[in-house]
Amino acid sequence: MLANNWIKAVLTFGGGTALLFVLILLHINQGNVTIPLETIVDAIFAPEDTLEHHTVRYLRLPRVVMGILAGGALAVSGVILQTITKNPLASASTLGIHSGTFFAVVFATVFFPQALGANGLFVAFIGGLITAFLVLGISGGTKSSTPVKMVLAGMVVSIMFSSFTSVLQIFYEYETSGLFLWGAGSLVQNNWSGVQFAFPLIVVGLVILLFMSKKLDILRLGDEVSTSLGQNVNRVKIVSLLSSVFLTAVTVSIVGPIGFVGLIAPHLVKLIGYQTHILLTPAAFIWGANVLVGADVLARFIDDSFSELPVGAITALIGAPWLIILVLRKQAKSSIEKSSGISAGKIAFPISMKVLFPMLFLLLLLTILLGISTGNYGIELSLSISALLGDTNEFMQNLILDLRLPRILVAAISGAALAISGLVLQGILRNPLADPSVIGITSGAGVGAMLSLYLFSLPALFIPIGAFIGALLSFLIIMFLSLRSNFQPSIVALLGIGISAFGSAIIQIIVVEAQLGVASALTWLSGSTYARGWAELFQYLLVPILIILPILYIHIKKLDVLSLGDEAAAGLGLTIKRTRFQLAALATILAASAVATVGTIGFVGLIAPHLARMLIGPNNKQLLPLTAILGAIFLTIADILSRTLLVPKEIPSGVLVALIGTPYFLWLMHRTNKVIK
Repeated sequence: MLANNWIKAVLTFGGGTALLFVLILLHINQGNVTIPLETIVDAIFAPEDTLEHHTVRYLRLPRVVMGILAGGALAVSGVILQTITKNPLASASTLGIHSGTFFAVVFATVFFPQALGANGLFVAFIGGLITAFLVLGISGGTKSSTPVKMVLAGMVVSIMFSSFTSVLQIFYEYETSGLFLWGAGSLVQNNWSGVQFAFPLIVVGLVILLFMSKKLDILRLGDEVSTSLGQNVNRVKIVSLLSSVFLTAVTVSIVGPIGFVGLIAPHLVKLIGYQTHILLTPAAFIWGANVLVGADVLARFIDDSFSELPVGAITALIGAPWLIILVLRKQAKSSIEKSSGISAGKIAFPISMKVLFPMLFLLLLLTILLGISTGNYGIELSLSISALLGDTNEFMQNLILDLRLPRILVAAISGAALAISGLVLQGILRNPLADPSVIGITSGAGVGAMLSLYLFSLPALFIPIGAFIGALLSFLIIMFLSLRSNFQPSIVALLGIGISAFGSAIIQIIVVEAQLGVASALTWLSGSTYARGWAELFQYLLVPILIILPILYIHIKKLDVLSLGDEAAAGLGLTIKRTRFQLAALATILAASAVATVGTIGFVGLIAPHLARMLIGPNNKQLLPLTAILGAIFLTIADILSRTLLVPKEIPSGVLVALIGTPYFLWLMHRTNKVIK
């Protein structure tokens, strides 16, 4: 036993320190000019007034030291978050804390630059703290939440704050131009000021947590046991959470939001066998430093032009597969289907389908008419009607029939496709919180589009084709990885989050490497109906809708059977795996068609099915047409608002949808928690 402990200690601390030393030497020697090892040693211990020594001491050495501090702090933060939430998937990135801190800093940069003293630490800390309490509160807190619900809440809060941040970056591009690379995570340091600022603060946070090691060990035994041993559980959790968010805020204020270090490093140490926090905390610090410094070495090795690949994207490329591996290992012991059901959208306003359907169809037509009548000069209803009847001049006819009408129809049909996709995915996963954006399909489409345009240098015509291929590949990967778990709903949801994170990292790298205009890149990625016409409508939307909708209508009753549970469905003669795969494939094709046309718009597939259930109940055969109409209305209204709220500027429709959809999603999770209690 003693020998095993010595082996663990040597492997963890000795091996970790040796690896860190090697990475430091590699890191310092990376650059446009190779500096011999002897010169590096002299620059550190016997500095002279030479260019090589100044390069080492004031550019390369501060950067690697900052990487050690930031990586270690993020790893320790992850350890604490996993302990107090009892969630092995918790970290500052998976719980959305990074996105909250980033938004807070961007918001302050635009509106309150005077509040950014001390590197914006206070602003970042407040943003991270609000995000942490929001995620924990919505997902049910540390007592009743499950890993799936907590990570889902973190992901959706991240989408919300990312949408807020995108709006600010699009409309205040000049004020936020220097924040894009920092927002993707960067260790670039031009002097020792960042290290001097972060070092004492990180040390204070670590000392506090080391003093709390025994309390955290007791907390791992459960709240009831901790209370019976005389521990004030709430006080320990609050102090630990404050310390964890503080460490995250310190690193974000200097190097930006770097994700997944707090997920990878703690699990590496736990795999070796450490569980007590007095050893787990320093071990996680060492290995967190290894992860982040190693990622920076890898980033500079991949891009030998040294145009600064964001290290946060590299850690996400490493961390997203790590999250997927953890999900497959844990097999999601607490499944979302045990804690929530499709009844989250139960009937609240009972209306006869014979009355409701014509009313909503008429509302859709009126919305489309309003859409083609709305422009920079307000609502021109009479001119639009005249143009439709051919009673106006050629200019107005072209404006309304060739520009506004196809755009509004693209919005309507894309909304219908996304809504139907969400309905089907919620049914096959028995997860009321699923939609194409939640399970990674839209992220895959974004990667496909960006790769086709900026990596393969294909014409813009191929953007939708690339998006379509990317969405399908994401779906196939998720289905393949879920096969062993029999497509367990919680597994699929968590795998989707991992795929989304991986896709987002690739997109960040492409945006930086291709030196794209930030506003133009964010506009497409946020989802927009801008400049969509008849060609997009006929090429990418109508054919899939006309083929898949009748097939879904024939097989839609299988969703009713699946809602009874796998055992009951199998007892009724349904082939569970095949049915889930086939219906999911149809839903993915619909979502891919929409994303290929209008970009990565999320939440339509979440809101429309739930609103339909509130109107007519759970019958999927009735839900299918109703959900399609509601999705069409929703995205059409978003398109109208995107063009009119801030004339002459245009807000991406996807941002507006996210701003509406995120509060609904969070309310839905909160309502689900109340039902469970």
